[in-house]
Amino acid sequence: MTGPGETTEPIRISAEVPDWSREYKAFWEWNPPRSLLASIRAYQRHRQSGRPLSRLLRMVAVLRHRFWSLATGSEIPLNGSWAGGLHMPHPNGIVLHPEAVIGPNCLLMQQVTLGVGSRPGVPRLGGHVDVGAGARILGGVTIGDHARIGANAVVLIDVPAGATAVGVPARIVRAG
Repeated sequence: MTGPGETTEPIRISAEVPDWSREYKAFWEWNPPRSLLASIRAYQRHRQSGRPLSRLLRMVAVLRHRFWSLATGSEIPLNGSWAGGLHMPHPNGIVLHPEAVIGPNCLLMQQVTLGVGSRPGVPRLGGHVDVGAGARILGGVTIGDHARIGANAVVLIDVPAGATAVGVPARIVRAG
C-alpha cells in the first residue's frame, strides 16, 4: 500500500553518476568482492600519485589484488577502465579484458566474461547495465545505458539503451 505522496515507481539507478556506496567496504568487514574492488581502486589511486610513499602502497595494493583474485577466483586486471559503483555480488569466474570499458553502477554476476571476439575491439558497457550469470559479451559491441543481459547469453551485437538481450547468440527480446 502506498500512502499520500508515495509512488509505486521503482527507484531508477543513475547511468551517469557513480554510486560509490555500492563499493564501500569497512576495514574489518569480510567481503571478498568489495575487497577485490578496494585493492583495484587503491592501486589506481596510488599509480597516479606522485607521493614518495605511493610506490610502496602500490606494491601493497598489488599483493592485496593477487590475494583477493585467488580468493574470489576472478581475473580482473588492475589497469582496467571502470567507472564507480561497480557491483559484483559473486565475482567467482569473472573475466574482464583490460581494455573493456564499464560505465557507472553496473552489475556483473558470476562467470561473466567481457573479452575479444570475431568483431574487432572490446566491449563497452554503458551506465547501469545488469549482466546475468554466465553471460559472455565478446568483441567490439556497445551495450546501452540501463540494458539487461540475460544469464548465459552470448552477446555479439550492440544492445540499445534500456533493451534486454538473451540467448545464444543473443537477440533483443525487449527494446527500451
